[in-house]
Amino acid sequence: MKKVIISIAAVLVAFAANAQTNLQTFYDFGRDYVTTTVEMFKGDEYGDTFFFIDHYFGQKDQGRSAINGTYFEIERGLNFWQDTKLKDLSAHVEYDGGSFGSSIFSLGAKYFLHSADFSKTFTAYVMYDKHFGAGTADIPVKISGVWGLNDIFGLKGLVFKGFFDFWGNNGLYADLSTTKFSFLAEPQLWYAVGKHLNLGTEIELSNNFLGHKGFMVNPCLGTKWNF
Repeated sequence: MKKVIISIAAVLVAFAANAQTNLQTFYDFGRDYVTTTVEMFKGDEYGDTFFFIDHYFGQKDQGRSAINGTYFEIERGLNFWQDTKLKDLSAHVEYDGGSFGSSIFSLGAKYFLHSADFSKTFTAYVMYDKHFGAGTADIPVKISGVWGLNDIFGLKGLVFKGFFDFWGNNGLYADLSTTKFSFLAEPQLWYAVGKHLNLGTEIELSNNFLGHKGFMVNPCLGTKWNF
């Protein structure tokens, strides 16, 4: 727990003053454990930076994914042509890793779509993956999408957001060794209670993910604090 507090504090000190930073806490009903997530996004004149850090808390008999496990992603969008007609197209580099014995370095491109007032956004990614550690992929490609819809149904403060990933994956665990692809989507619904606090839900939809072969649905309830 001490390491978690230190890592969160370091992130907040470095970025909270001039970036979009939040702390999420979810209870996962499917896996019966708690996840905390620190998330940060910051744009600049050369592109944008995004990262998140997940910490998992559970009982010892729930397996390696729930025993104080950690997972993180850091992404950098590079865009030196923000004043041109190609301003919505960026180069993209990404690193994913943690305490699960595998990490991935990704290189590709992303394209940003949005409404005139930016209340509706969608970012599409196409990447080449390089696996390290225990992970392998015969088809080392990842396709991702991230969306955000603000004030849905005309209700101010109600936000529908999330992401999906579809990537080549031969299987990190023995029971996934015959698979070729994995899929993960996490749609979230948040309602703002005041300036900083949000209450909401997340539904994790996955296929061939974290040692589980086949499709899985894990509903979650949580809070989010925007700094």
